[in-house]
Amino acid sequence: MEYNLDINGESRTLDVRSQTESGAEVRMGDASYDLAFSRMDERKICLDINGCQVNAWVEKTRGGSLVILNGKRYFILDKDAQEQSGGTRKKSGAGQEPDTVTPPMPAVVIQVPVSQGDWVEKGDTVVVVSAMKMETSLKAPYGGKITRIGVCEGDKVMPGDILADIEKAEAGEAA
Repeated sequence: MEYNLDINGESRTLDVRSQTESGAEVRMGDASYDLAFSRMDERKICLDINGCQVNAWVEKTRGGSLVILNGKRYFILDKDAQEQSGGTRKKSGAGQEPDTVTPPMPAVVIQVPVSQGDWVEKGDTVVVVSAMKMETSLKAPYGGKITRIGVCEGDKVMPGDILADIEKAEAGEAA
C-alpha cells in the first residue's frame, strides 16, 4: 500500500509492502527498511529499523503529526488522508517550525531565562530543558511578548506541553 506524505516540506512516497501487528517492510525511494515496533505509551514507540533500535515520540498536531527521532523533528502530513477528508490543513515545511514552545522529548526544565511581559526576538532562548543528559534551549518561534510562562525550574515536561505563550509582534512593533 502506498502513502503519499509530506515530510518537512518534501513529498515522499512510502510503500508498505507487508505489515503485521508489530512490523512492516517499507520502501521509500531506493531505500528499504525492515521495521519492528512496539508502543511504550501513548506517545512513545520503540522502533527497530534494520536492526537498529530507536525510540520515537509521536504527537498529533494541527496539521499532521510531529515525529521525533534521535532529537530530530519530522513534520509529517498524510496527503492522501488530507485529500480524502477535503481538509485544508496548513502545510508543513522545512522552514516551518511549530508556533509553540514545546520540548522535543520528555525533559526536565532547568532554566527559564524570560519572565511574563518580556519581549523576545525570534530565536531567543525561552526555556532550557534537560533530557538524556543533554541540555536543549527552546527558542522563540517568532518575536513578541511573553504572555504566560507555564513551567518552573524542576518541572517535568512532555512533547506537546506548551511551556510559554508568546503574543506575536506586529510588523514594526518594537520588541
